[in-house]
Amino acid sequence: MQSALSALWLLLAAAFLAALLLELLQAPRGGPRPGLFQDLIRYGKTKSGCGQRPAWLRLLDVPKRWFSHFYILSVVWNGFLLLLLIQALFLARPFPIWLQDLLSALGGASQNQDVGDKHLSALLVLMLLWLHSFRRLIECLCISVFSSGVIHIVQYCFALGYYIVIGLTVLCPVPANVSNGKDLFMQICWYHILGIMMYIWASIHQHRCHVILANLRKSKSGKVVNLSHSIPFGDWFERVSCPHYFAELLIYVSMAITFGFQNLTWWLVVMFVLFNQALAAVLCHEFYVNKFSCYPTHRKAFIPFLF
Repeated sequence: MQSALSALWLLLAAAFLAALLLELLQAPRGGPRPGLFQDLIRYGKTKSGCGQRPAWLRLLDVPKRWFSHFYILSVVWNGFLLLLLIQALFLARPFPIWLQDLLSALGGASQNQDVGDKHLSALLVLMLLWLHSFRRLIECLCISVFSSGVIHIVQYCFALGYYIVIGLTVLCPVPANVSNGKDLFMQICWYHILGIMMYIWASIHQHRCHVILANLRKSKSGKVVNLSHSIPFGDWFERVSCPHYFAELLIYVSMAITFGFQNLTWWLVVMFVLFNQALAAVLCHEFYVNKFSCYPTHRKAFIPFLF
């Protein structure tokens, strides 16, 4: 039982669910007003709907383009954890004592816990998480076109902490008695294949959506020509305002499937991602609807046909 991590992810999921419900209840009452709550849930273009923000709040802004820092950290940190796991599985090198103690404090698997296919599942999920971070880093550096949008310093620090904890969450189910990895891939199951296929499908669509958003600010030759916001069309944008957020949710669901559906703590991570991305999608949808009178009325905010 990963009690500490489970409690953390449950608390975070509950916090973002509460924020989502508050925002949905407030919307019919005249829209957002400047304040700390709105400043902590909005970033980038969605902050513009809050009116004139107090000067003390603006002092806590950092550029939205610093999103790339999250993925740099994730590539380095989760790549390091992946390397340690590979060494443990294939070179019989145990985790460093500090990591063993940290995982134990977070509620990691015990020495006597049945191994089953937990090693393979954790290895695959950590690889998928690293690949996801690496792709997003390349997109931030080479594809995305960031405007002068900002994020709150608390949001920035929270995201940095998130990418540290998420890798530890993957490693926690791994039993301490790491076995020889020679026969590791003999443990592959149908849910590993299903999870990886879903991951690839969702990642392809998320990449396409990021390219569509970037191309709104570029000429046909690829040169940036403006930093304004426009209505995106194509791919999943035909159904929802924020398909890249929906794809993010599907990516985390695919990892839960790769875990064999049985990792309760990871399902709490999925719940957190659901409410976190739903909140961001609702705010973006609100921005598009308010800014463009011709915005397609059939589009949902986050999940096609539902929400």
